[in-house]
Amino acid sequence: MDQKGMDRKQFLKIGGMSALALAAGASGLGADWLTGTASATEKDKLKDRPTGDAKLNFRKDGTFKIVQFNDTQDDEDIDPRTVELMEKTLDDQKPDFVVLNGDNITGGTDSPAEVKKAINNIAMPMEDRGIPWAITFGNHDEDSTPNSGYDEEKMLQIYRSYKYNRNDGGAKGITGTGNMNLLIGGHDSKNPMFNLWLLDAGRYAPKEIAGQNFDGYPTWDWLRQNQVNWYSETSEALEKRYGRKIPSLMFIHIPLWEFRFMWFASVDGRTEADHARAVAKHGIVGERNEEECPGPFNSGMFSAILDRGDVKGVFCGHDHVNTYCGNYYGVMLGYCGSTGFGAYGLEGAERNRLRGARVYNLKAEGKDVKVDTHLVFAKDYGIDLTAN
Repeated sequence: MDQKGMDRKQFLKIGGMSALALAAGASGLGADWLTGTASATEKDKLKDRPTGDAKLNFRKDGTFKIVQFNDTQDDEDIDPRTVELMEKTLDDQKPDFVVLNGDNITGGTDSPAEVKKAINNIAMPMEDRGIPWAITFGNHDEDSTPNSGYDEEKMLQIYRSYKYNRNDGGAKGITGTGNMNLLIGGHDSKNPMFNLWLLDAGRYAPKEIAGQNFDGYPTWDWLRQNQVNWYSETSEALEKRYGRKIPSLMFIHIPLWEFRFMWFASVDGRTEADHARAVAKHGIVGERNEEECPGPFNSGMFSAILDRGDVKGVFCGHDHVNTYCGNYYGVMLGYCGSTGFGAYGLEGAERNRLRGARVYNLKAEGKDVKVDTHLVFAKDYGIDLTAN
């Protein structure tokens, strides 16, 4: 998340992992992608690689598992514990799909080669294991753009070039980069059983609107109306095509305002009694160690979700030391916490206590799909949590 003026949210930069990124050849990228010498023809071919033939499917037993990594948020010299956490989570959970939900890389990547190396660091855990994966963008992914010249569109081309990546080019004509949905079919059926919404929640609010600045307001970004409309219209089109609503999960980097409303069961209340009522009403579990950091405006996405009735849960990152999840009027709202050891964490010796990932277990039951979710932590895998 990080915002200027918040001293506790400092980046940890650890060197010595250059060799890790040089494993690019194993990903099918080749050294030319790291050096920026790939031919235009090769780049065009990779950019336009069709993803429709890489359809995801439920297992024979009617299950499907997703792992969410959030805020890996490092440069080309990634903290090795981040990669260790990713690898051990994948080996333990054996997911069918992985979502990297924003702030995948950050500043410090000062050239195209360093951007590609930083991306390769977090792509290889899935590529080495042959696990399909996709990304959303967060507010820090373009921190290095002024120096590297690589914006989110160019980064998306790199992500899409990996064999097991399932991002497409993104919906056209709407705000953000890479907004998409991904259908998951039954074990032996092309008809979708489930759907994933992957949305770009943006970066920061503009300096001003109508001559008014945002002093005193949150200055992160928000989902724009055209993105909300795209979700609703796509959801309606899917229902029309398949004769039913397709149950789904939505992944965005920056939380909706409703996350805070749920924690206190109130728009204005902020007391312990308010939260106690919220726990009883919304079944909240997990920690809240910092205030939610949405944008200055409520996007209306939650209202659209209630109207459509197909999204079972909305999950975010952004606020690294929040891990809570609850049921807000029939829709799960939850945090992943931070996977990256290079990003800010808790205070002092507990800095890395909440490093982890979120796991989703899907189970097909007739035409519906039940979703259970839980967190796993670096401490569960014996990873060094030293706050260095």
